[in-house]
Amino acid sequence: MSSQEPVQPTELQEQFTLLMRGLGTRTVQYQQNVASALGLYNNDFISVDILREKGPITAGELSKLTGLTTGSVTALIDRLEKTGYVRRENDPGDRRKVIIVPLYEHKADVIETYSTLHSAMIALAASYTEEELLLITQFLGKAGAVLEQRIDHLNANPPGSSNS
Repeated sequence: MSSQEPVQPTELQEQFTLLMRGLGTRTVQYQQNVASALGLYNNDFISVDILREKGPITAGELSKLTGLTTGSVTALIDRLEKTGYVRRENDPGDRRKVIIVPLYEHKADVIETYSTLHSAMIALAASYTEEELLLITQFLGKAGAVLEQRIDHLNANPPGSSNS
């Protein structure tokens, strides 16, 4: 047992974490609505967003990032390719591998769906000073890293396993 007592969070810290959790919930809700508006399954849309963030990756990498089986990812890629959201390319370094290349950023329906959110977020960002925006941006980067660490931990130690 540690000699240090656990730090009690302040009321403001508790409020902050609740607001962050709520922001996560709203983000998921928005994402589900966008997926529906674009005629995509939510897992397909999550994969599209992962590809937007990561750029071209292999199907195996997409499988690891989404937690989907390789068979499910193959079917997902088939659907996304059919609708013009991705294309397959042979990996120049290993002909056995296929690279999944995102194509959706210039699709009119994607641009239309995101344009109002983008404009609203730009307006929100413009309401802050450069210094405030830099701090917020740093925080969001660090918060994303914390979430990725927790996702990795949950994947390695599912609830109910003896390692949690």
